[in-house]
Amino acid sequence: MQWRSLVLGLLLLRLGLQALLALLPALAPGLCLRRRFPFPFPPPPAGSSHWGSLLRRGGGDGGATGGDEYERRYSGAFPPQLRARLRDAARGMFVFGYDSYMRHAFPRDELDPLHCRGRGPDHDPSNLNINDVLGNYSLTLIDALDTLAVMGNSSEFQKAVKLVIDTVSFDKDSTVQVFEATIRVLGSLLSAHIIITDTKQPFGDMTIKDYDNELLHMAHDLAVRLLPAFENTKTGIPYPRVNLKKGVPPDSNNETCTAGAGSLLVEFGILSRLLGDSTFEWVARRAVKALWNLRSNNTGLLGNVVNIQTGHWVGKQSGLGAGSDSFYEYLLKSYILFGEKEDLDMFNDAYRNIQNHLRRGREACNEGEGDPPLYVNVNMFTGQLMNTWIDSLQAFFPGLQVLIGDVEDAICLHAFYYAIWKRYGALPERYNWQLQAPDVPFYPLRPELVESTYLLYQATKNPFYLHVGMDILQSLEKYTKAKCGYATLHHVVEKTKEDRMESFFLSETCKYLYLLFDEENPLHKSGNKYMFTTEGHIVSVDERFRNSLWQDILPGEEDSAEKIKPNELKAVNFSSNCNRVPDERRYLLPLKSNYMRQIDRMVGLI
Repeated sequence: MQWRSLVLGLLLLRLGLQALLALLPALAPGLCLRRRFPFPFPPPPAGSSHWGSLLRRGGGDGGATGGDEYERRYSGAFPPQLRARLRDAARGMFVFGYDSYMRHAFPRDELDPLHCRGRGPDHDPSNLNINDVLGNYSLTLIDALDTLAVMGNSSEFQKAVKLVIDTVSFDKDSTVQVFEATIRVLGSLLSAHIIITDTKQPFGDMTIKDYDNELLHMAHDLAVRLLPAFENTKTGIPYPRVNLKKGVPPDSNNETCTAGAGSLLVEFGILSRLLGDSTFEWVARRAVKALWNLRSNNTGLLGNVVNIQTGHWVGKQSGLGAGSDSFYEYLLKSYILFGEKEDLDMFNDAYRNIQNHLRRGREACNEGEGDPPLYVNVNMFTGQLMNTWIDSLQAFFPGLQVLIGDVEDAICLHAFYYAIWKRYGALPERYNWQLQAPDVPFYPLRPELVESTYLLYQATKNPFYLHVGMDILQSLEKYTKAKCGYATLHHVVEKTKEDRMESFFLSETCKYLYLLFDEENPLHKSGNKYMFTTEGHIVSVDERFRNSLWQDILPGEEDSAEKIKPNELKAVNFSSNCNRVPDERRYLLPLKSNYMRQIDRMVGLI
């Protein structure tokens, strides 16, 4: 009888605790049960006892129905005061990182935020992680130029542009990766030039007194120094690295990744069309076509590493992450920018093959049985699974799906990466979904999840994505802030830091966070005439980039290069084809809560 009394007592205790938990939402204002944030938030508005009343739908109708924890946390309106505070926090994050770089590191390429000093190339040929990126050309300053403009800081933008013009030279004995120099440096110079010469000046007065196209001339100079990478290759696929003063090193590697060789067309194409010189677009387009022609006859997939002389696939893995990611991104974005139907045809074929061979899980994201959709790494020739990990770069893909209107699939894939973020407060560089653990545990402040969060919010206007952005901002402040900037996480579980702040933190991560919370930004009021490069640089989508030059030196292709006019781009403009959430459903979760719970369980969060 004693054991029965004990069981009955425990049952009554459990029922009592459940009843108390059910009453907590009503008692919370009096008990001051608030979530703690690592940066100051504004006081509650008059007439409201705490932020919880505003985070519920409509501000006071009881919020989401039922007691589901996901609906309680994520459903409902997002207070404008909180959003403004988060916008300011994102700007403050950028300012702290940028000011720290200028104070402690300029004119060197990067900031070491733990020791408050600058970092440049060390000229050790084996240290590719550093020397592929750093060229002794004030990388972080150049990469951050258009972020200053987007945030409306005209005085600092003008000062930074003048510093670049006066102090930066590419006549350096530096061996850099062609891809990194193109997307970080060339792309930023072109973006800043476009901003300066824009007659409408939407971000404020970003003009430079007596500006004589210096940034465009610098971009031209850099591109000319990169051109030797495209010479003496039997396939037309460029060498991965080039010395800015001497050309391709004599001991250069003949192997390159698909993304590195095939993601140069946007920047090289813009440069060609601004200069009226077809050379740059032609070599970049030739490389894309060479890679495309090497795809598998069986699956239509591409590998991730190729020999530039033989065309033999050294790396046979086909996936959406490192080595492949931006190749697919630039097929679509080249079409958006230049209107070449050929680029869209390649993208559509690639996307179809990705869906057929890389996608696993149930057919629909928000209904049905089975596992949540996931894109895996497969053998390019057979479509068979090669491993059980995905990497953080793949988190860009939901944003790309938004651009083509595949929003439901984007929602589901984004939720998977957000679940990993919730578990660790960061994205490990490589995550094993079978073991539910990081394979490569560092996080170098990458922007891809923030980028997809921003684009999904722009597509749906669902406040769920503002909550996601708030979580990301909190984590960055809590785990990565250092004495003089923000530091790479060496280990996402242990939260140990590395002494490095990569330039894309300022050019992308901070920019996307800021734009997520800045509803009134001029970029959002421009009729979506801007596009982001793979490094997050903004370029205008307008008529001047639709005058082809490259057919002049590709004889016989004039008739096949069908042009798309700007007003015919509706199929890929997320403002017109993004399945926006109707007003009456605006405060519902983008995923059913049981599916969110399933994804959280899939990554070991619950």
